[in-house]
Parts: sequence; C-alpha cells; structure tokens
Amino acid sequence: MLTSYKNHTMLQTAPPMKDGVSPSRIYLEKLNNTPKNLLVFLCQKFPHVSFDEWWARFENGDVWSDTTEGGFVPLMSDAPYLHGRTIYYYRSLACEVVVPFDYQIIFENDEFMVVDKPHFLAVTPSGSYVKQTLLARLKADTGNADLSPIHRLDRETAGLILISRNVATRHRYQALFAHHAINKVYHAIATVNHNLTMPTDVRLHLERGEPFYVMCVNTDKPVNTHTHIDILAVKGDLAKYELRPTTGKLHQLRVHLNHLGTPICHDPYYPSVRHKPKDDFTSPLQLLAKHLVFDDPITGERREFTSRQELDL
Repeated sequence: MLTSYKNHTMLQTAPPMKDGVSPSRIYLEKLNNTPKNLLVFLCQKFPHVSFDEWWARFENGDVWSDTTEGGFVPLMSDAPYLHGRTIYYYRSLACEVVVPFDYQIIFENDEFMVVDKPHFLAVTPSGSYVKQTLLARLKADTGNADLSPIHRLDRETAGLILISRNVATRHRYQALFAHHAINKVYHAIATVNHNLTMPTDVRLHLERGEPFYVMCVNTDKPVNTHTHIDILAVKGDLAKYELRPTTGKLHQLRVHLNHLGTPICHDPYYPSVRHKPKDDFTSPLQLLAKHLVFDDPITGERREFTSRQELDL
C-alpha cells in the first residue's frame, strides 16, 4: 500500500539520527493473527506506551521501515504489518529532565575517543533518559551514528569512558575488557573503618538483589568480583580511596566499599535505597573513574589517560 508511506525517496544505509538519538529496531515476525496495521502492533507490543504517543510518533516521522530497494522510509500510522520487514522507531520522552552538566573529550583519533563524563549523565538511552545521555550528546555533536561505549559507567559516577568511533575495529577494544587487559583506577570518598588494614583486596560473589536494580553479596557462591583498595588520604571521619577493579560487575565498587562498612558518600543505593527527584543535582556520588591505561590493540602504543575532575576531602 503505497498510500501508507510518506513521500520520501532518499535511500540510506541506515535511518538517520534525530538529535543524536539512533532508532531502535524490530524485526516483523510471522504472526498467527496479523495486526490491522503497525500502529495496532506497536500498541500491543509496548502497552506501557499510549496509543496517542505512538500516533504522535508516526505523525512526527519517528517510525520507519526498510524497503525492498535497500533504503529506509518513514511510515504513516496505517502502514500494514509486513512479515519479514524491519521497522525502526525513535524513543522520546514528553518531559525529559535536562542534565545541566556536560562532557569533555580528553582524546580522540579515528578509532576511539576518551570522554570525561560528569556526574548525573547516563551513558546510553534507557528508562527516563534518552536525549539527556552522553551517547546522544556525542552523536549529535559529532554527527557520528556509529559511536558506542566500550564499557559501562553508572549515571551517578563521573570520569573516563572509552567510546568506539569505528565499527570495524570496535571488537579489538572490547577484547581489552573481556581479557582484563585494561587497567582502571577509581577514586572514591567514603567513611573510614579504623578496624580495616589497608591496602586490602575484596573478593565477593555479586548478584542481582531486591529491588532488581541493586546488587547484593552471596557468600554461598564462588567469587566473581575483585577490587584492590587502598587509602590515599584521611580527613576526619572520611577517606579518599583508590580502587583498582579487575572485574566489572554492576555497582561493584559501591558494593565492595559498602561491604567493608565504608559506604561511598551520597550513594543513593547502598547501604539503602534513597530515591531523589530526577532534577535534584545536589550531593553527587563521590566516585570518579580517574585513570585508564592500556596497550592500543591497533598501534601497540601505551595509552594512559587521566580525568580532569577531582574528588576533594
């Protein structure tokens, strides 16, 4: 039904970004009961998104399909469900809170960039954050839709993150983390436990806890995380810690310090969950990804990077 498609003849290798946001994709599988059209299908597949919102996305040109000619076209809401095609849609939020802090690029070449991320800025679009993410801002600013983070960094954590610029070489840098061939050093401000001897090594089994977005310690299972911890300075009841993880589980450093009885200052999850309004940018988590060191898998050159941010006692 050609009348279901907006007039658009440009062929592309991928649907375009919008404000730095790349579209999500869905392959249209063969169904026993074919939906009346794509609008009905999307409302059924994503019941948490309202009919009016999906309608608005179609009207705004935010739902696309591939074509038999190899290009991509935006769709109207009455476009049919065609088994074997792929559709693309752009996520959007009606009231996304603006994060009033920005990133700094520490280094970049043809293969990757090292970015110094502020507190409160999520790395990738998820949940309540789409455009107000590091990746969306980088894509919008550079025009490079192929940017992709090589490793994880929590929204609450500031500091260095490695971003791939080249799809062809991305796996070489991902392998650095898979093979533990990259040294990451973090700084944290946390309470002092005078009963501890420093430096120390923390080895624990971490798994998903309750609620699902926090991690907990399971002493009955084999160790799956390790962090070497030392103290850099002490001031009153607080200390500045140096953390050297050799594994990369979600919230690992936060859980390890909390397990020692020294929770990181302003941690909203550990030792207990304390939700703040999304527009409250006071009291950032005192955790900073300070150093990255690795041998470049393309050039063999030793790469050493340091965040320009500091955590002060």
